Amino acid sequence: MHQLSLDVPGGGIFGLLGPNGAGKSTTIRLIMGILQPDEGRVTLFGSDRGSRRLSERIGYLPEERGLYKKMQVLEHLAFLGEVKGMPRAEARKRALAWLERLGIGAWAQKKVEDLSKGMQQKVQFAGALLHDPELLILDEPFSGLDPVNAQVMKDIVVELARSGRTVLFSTHVMEQAERMCDRIAIIARGEVVVGGTLAQVKADFGGRHVALGFSHDKQRAERILADRALVASIDDYGAAADLQLAEGADPQALLAALVREGVGLRRFELVEPSLQSIFMARVGADAAVAARSGEAA
Repeated sequence: MHQLSLDVPGGGIFGLLGPNGAGKSTTIRLIMGILQPDEGRVTLFGSDRGSRRLSERIGYLPEERGLYKKMQVLEHLAFLGEVKGMPRAEARKRALAWLERLGIGAWAQKKVEDLSKGMQQKVQFAGALLHDPELLILDEPFSGLDPVNAQVMKDIVVELARSGRTVLFSTHVMEQAERMCDRIAIIARGEVVVGGTLAQVKADFGGRHVALGFSHDKQRAERILADRALVASIDDYGAAADLQLAEGADPQALLAALVREGVGLRRFELVEPSLQSIFMARVGADAAVAARSGEAA
C-alpha cells in the first residue's frame, strides 16, 4: 500500500473496488488488525485502539472461507456468537433465525463439510451478522454464489445499510458496486485513484456517453465508431456498446451517421457514465477485462 487514505462514513454501503491484486484484501486485513501498518494508523468508531478490542461491534466475512468443517452448523454459529460475547442460548436462537432466513434451516444439524460451497458461504455470512454488528466488512462476499442466493445476500446487505449499519464491501465486479454502493473508492497498485459518492464520481468523470444496442450485425457501424471526431472511446460488448462522445461532437450527428450507414439500432440513449467505464479509464483496460471475467467466478 502507498499512503492509502480512506474515510468511511457511518451508515450506508461503501464499495472498496479494484482489480485483482489491487490491495483490497490487504486493506481489509489492516482494518481488521490481521496485518499491522508500517506507518499511519487505522481509526474505528473514533478510536485507534485497534479492531480486536472492538470486535464485538464488527462483523467480518473474509474472502478465504474459515469454517470448522467437522462441527455441526448450528453449533458452529453458536460458537461464533459466543466468541463475540453473546450468551450461548441467544447465539443459538439468532443462528436458527438466520439459517431460516438464508434458506438453509434444514441443515442446522448437519456438519459443515456436508454443505455445498455456496451453503458454507451463507453459514459464514450468518456468522458475521449474528451479533448484530455496527460495521459489517465483506470481502468478495458473492463470489461463487448462484444468482438467486447472491440476490438473497444482497437484499440483506441493503436492508442492513438502510437500518443505519455501515457496510464496507469489497469487489472487483463494477456492476455489483454500481447497484449497491452509496460511496466508493477505486484502488489500483495500493493507491486510491477515484473516491467519493457514486453520483459525485460520475459527475467528476464528466463527458457525454451513449448506450447503443444493435438489432443485428453491427459491422456497418465499425467505421463510424472508429471516427475520433465523433467517438472518444468505446466499451464494446458485442450486441451492445457504451461510448464516450468526442469533445464537441453532436450526438445527433452520430445518430444520423449510423442511420445513413444502415446500422440496425434497437437502442440509442444519452446516459451517465457507467462505473465500468470509469473503472476502465482510471485503472486500465487490462484490469477491466479481468473484472468482467470475474463475474463468472
